Amino acid sequence: QVQLAESGGGSVQAGGSLRLSCAASDSSYRAGRSNCMAWFRHVPGKEREGVASIVTGDGSTFYSASVKGRFTISQDKAKNTVYLQMTNLKVEDTAVYYCAVDVPSACFYDNFGGHFSYWGQGTQVTVSL
Repeated sequence: QVQLAESGGGSVQAGGSLRLSCAASDSSYRAGRSNCMAWFRHVPGKEREGVASIVTGDGSTFYSASVKGRFTISQDKAKNTVYLQMTNLKVEDTAVYYCAVDVPSACFYDNFGGHFSYWGQGTQVTVSL
């Protein structure tokens, strides 16, 4: 069973930056094969929102409208790690951020509606004025 571990969350002022990391265990799901790895965020009382995803095989990336131009998803294949660089953070970016993984086709659903089999535990991002 794959294990995903997020890190890098914290508190920052509006306009600041953070970089989140999602490390997948070496003995993970579909190791060595292309996957779809995605970042979601959740605020209590609201729907979970997909923000960015990447097809690890060819590097194709996808972003929600709310973060496009401010967030960048990237990967380090050697480290089995996906990153989310967040810049120009806004108060409304405050949430628990989760990474998730599944087969590449999961990246191609509208509004991040693909099924993701495995999820990390989440990391809190708090943006204040």
